[in-house]
Amino acid sequence: MMNDLQTLIKTALAEDLGSGDVTSEATIPPDARAGARMLAKQDLVLAGLDVSREVFHHLDRDIHFIATCKDGDRITAGTEFANLEGRTRSLLAGERVALNLLQHLSGIATLTAAYVERLKGTKARILDTRKTLPGLRRLEKYAVSVGGGKNHRMGLYDMVLIKDNHIKAAGGITTAVSRVREKLQDRYKIEVETKNLDEVREAIAAKADIIMLDNMSLDATREAVQVINGAALVEASGNVTLETVRAIAETGVDLISAGALTHSAPAADISMKIK
Repeated sequence: MMNDLQTLIKTALAEDLGSGDVTSEATIPPDARAGARMLAKQDLVLAGLDVSREVFHHLDRDIHFIATCKDGDRITAGTEFANLEGRTRSLLAGERVALNLLQHLSGIATLTAAYVERLKGTKARILDTRKTLPGLRRLEKYAVSVGGGKNHRMGLYDMVLIKDNHIKAAGGITTAVSRVREKLQDRYKIEVETKNLDEVREAIAAKADIIMLDNMSLDATREAVQVINGAALVEASGNVTLETVRAIAETGVDLISAGALTHSAPAADISMKIK
């Protein structure tokens, strides 16, 4: 994870700095020093403090980054949550990359926490998906967990999820599941995507561990939960929003996956100010 993070930071800084920060180099003496503060401009759930610290330290190990809050903290607008001190040029060179990552990850954590709040009193848990920005998946899924969500599979390698295209290509749910068990035995949990009750029954007969109900109506979802009756975990997916997630949870599903947690989370409003 740390090697991946360092590669990401190096790439992001190279993209932003190029041959150098021409504005700071022209206006600020190389030995000038300053303090800075990071503050929230909205209510949010913090995520990515260590990431932002690493951005500055990658540029300049002499920068002091002191966080007064921690990832997972719910803070209100106006809260100052970190103080920095070091070479002024270094602070300004790292500002945008550090804020971009911090704002993005805090935005995901904040949105996830809102979904978790909607699910209180139900047994359902909110899951992320693979709908993430290339190169940022581990960080984005980390932010989901900070917000109280649950991570689905990290990639194609750590869980079997037989989706509609697999089913079509294999010739049916029964055949697809059978081939997985023959090839992989019991090394992985098997999840099967279904679109109607007939497919749900076939997935039950095939002894899937998790049955995904894809874009089913609330009535169909409720009936599917009754049909499955504990034979597998039930995951609802498709058209999940803050407005719909509570009603979906009340059908009795165990899990609800929402791509919006990562692909549609608005960036949190955070700024850095030179003192």
